[in-house]
Amino acid sequence: MRKMKHIIFTFTFIVIALRLFSQIPAGYYDSAEGLEGDALRQSLHNIIDGHSVVSYNGLWSVYEDSDLRPDGKIWDMYSTCTFTFGSDQCGSYQNICDCYNREHTVPKSWFNDASPMVSDAHHIVPTDGKVNGYRSNYPYGECSSGTTYGTGKRGSCTYPGYSGTVFEPADEYKGDFARIYFYSATRYMDVISNWSGESFSGNDFTDWTRKMLLDWHHNDPVSQKEIDRNNAIHDYQYNRNPFIDNPTWADAIWDPDYLTSYAELTNALVQVYPNPAKEYIEITQSSTENKETSVFITDISGRILISTTMQQNTTISLRGIPQGVYFVIINSSAGKRIIKKIAVID
Repeated sequence: MRKMKHIIFTFTFIVIALRLFSQIPAGYYDSAEGLEGDALRQSLHNIIDGHSVVSYNGLWSVYEDSDLRPDGKIWDMYSTCTFTFGSDQCGSYQNICDCYNREHTVPKSWFNDASPMVSDAHHIVPTDGKVNGYRSNYPYGECSSGTTYGTGKRGSCTYPGYSGTVFEPADEYKGDFARIYFYSATRYMDVISNWSGESFSGNDFTDWTRKMLLDWHHNDPVSQKEIDRNNAIHDYQYNRNPFIDNPTWADAIWDPDYLTSYAELTNALVQVYPNPAKEYIEITQSSTENKETSVFITDISGRILISTTMQQNTTISLRGIPQGVYFVIINSSAGKRIIKKIAVID
């Protein structure tokens, strides 16, 4: 069941990215198409590297565009406090809800306050000053019996693989922080081998961090908040968080069990025709495994219209499905996952 939820979440992510593609500069990710693993990470690094650096003080202005709640207040992922831009900006504070400041999700002590990390808006977010202090420079993690501060908790890590002190953000923002970390591990993959901190090893994540962030990424899909923030920061830095634009890239890089190689996905293992289609589609598999395959047809909002199973070949009726663009999602018990886009015409 968890694997099925994983798949549905992921293809919902794809739909979000496609619907908002008009806000991504034309051709921005062309060099990353068709890649996976280290090659994909390197390509994305090349795309988002060398961004226009905003000053540390300039982040206050960025937040007025990137972190605006619907009610016009600052969007704080560490508390439910109501902060007004400018007037509630920290100086000094004593209690939660006194003011907001700038939180380095990757603590700046881990990279010795070096530029451009120290002022990169993609990984620096406005948060309650007091809760920020409680978080300190502890890694993100899970702590089932930790002490609550704002909407987060601090305590001994209960996620397998690490037992030190961690800060656990609210469930509704765990995916946000995971995708921020995916960005950081990609944008700074050429320098993080020099960073300290319990979340990284060499030029990548520690194994427990990688697994935990992928769990957070799958369980808390991309939100409109993240999409809006990504677009706003692009206007200042001229680079983007690729894992908000296309969340499946996180799996293609860091989950070795999730995707088969790109060669397998593109060598005509599965054919879907006719395309465009009218009343039906045929799905044929060239694989000789003859194992049961799950098939989903979704609309562009991610809603599943048809769910069925097949082995080698099948015919699926499209009667009652309006004209438009749809996705055929094929997921076999052997671990192969393939997406085909189809057009349905009158």
